[in-house]
Amino acid sequence: MWEQLVEIDQDIFRFINSLEIGRFQEFWLFITQIRYWIPLYFLFFYLLYRYHKRNEGWLSIGALLSLVAITLFLTDWVKNMVERLRPNNEPMLMDSIIILQKPENFSFWSGHSAVSFAITTFVVFCLKRQGAQPWIYLFYLWPILFALSRIFVGVHYPADISVGMLVGLTLGYVGCVLFYKILDQFKLRDSRSDHP
Repeated sequence: MWEQLVEIDQDIFRFINSLEIGRFQEFWLFITQIRYWIPLYFLFFYLLYRYHKRNEGWLSIGALLSLVAITLFLTDWVKNMVERLRPNNEPMLMDSIIILQKPENFSFWSGHSAVSFAITTFVVFCLKRQGAQPWIYLFYLWPILFALSRIFVGVHYPADISVGMLVGLTLGYVGCVLFYKILDQFKLRDSRSDHP
């Protein structure tokens, strides 16, 4: 059963990796590079700060950075536990797919997918709670393109991307909920200390 799922995943990977849209190699190489998204990260920081009171804004940025660290830690831990070879390192695939990058670490799950969906979900739900307009959901275009790029550059399977997405969505939402619960606890404690 597991071998059949792996074969299906590889077949879907081959199909997506060979799509005509994947021929825009410079585009996907640009999209997949973390450094080119730095302006977006600063926009996220700015929006978190702007939609909160000053101290809460800094705390929300700190919570986001903590979320990134937790997501990266979990991703590396699972990758080293599962030890799934990336498509670019899989002998059965290497000669029949487009490979634009050649990382040596393991594949499951995608860190690009998990971290980008965690960041976006945390930011979107925090801003939504603070009354931001529905346009903030457009931010999800980033993790979708970012995650897809990993298939087109030949370094992740669809299952890697899908599980990474689910992990990121879950961690981002839970992170947002926990952040406001902790914030509310501090507010409640402060209000009690102001009124003995």
